[in-house]
Amino acid sequence: MSSSKSASTAVIIGAVVALVIGAGALFVLSFFKPATTLHIGDGVFTAEVAYTQASRERGLGGVNALDADKAMILAFPSDGQWPIWMKDMRTSIDIIWLDADKKVVYIVKNVSPDSGTDVMYTPKVDARYVVELAAGTVEKQHIVVGRAAVFDIKNSEVQ
Repeated sequence: MSSSKSASTAVIIGAVVALVIGAGALFVLSFFKPATTLHIGDGVFTAEVAYTQASRERGLGGVNALDADKAMILAFPSDGQWPIWMKDMRTSIDIIWLDADKKVVYIVKNVSPDSGTDVMYTPKVDARYVVELAAGTVEKQHIVVGRAAVFDIKNSEVQ
């Protein structure tokens, strides 16, 4: 009888340990976001990709600083005049809208985090993607309207 209780206890402990390890693995994996290499203007960046509405709304919110070689690409499921806000932002950024062919169609430079949700930055033309870069990057990397960006994303994952 005592070996039966020991076996049952061992099974329960094993199940709890497996559950804890699985939950921990999911937690860690949630920090690994899809990334791609972005070529735009004269710059090359490692870009995090926001495929979902929730990840697009979060954007770079909560990020204290954006390295000069980092970017975020907000991928939208259709063309539109997608507005961007500075909710929970802690650093200034340059914002670039790209059409479905990844051509730059609109740019707003040196957007301050102080604007919060009071100001919406909206392109004057339809776009499919929005790129967020450290403030000053548009000037430094000669990014201009009409120039195409190059990057690969999983369009089937855009929600």
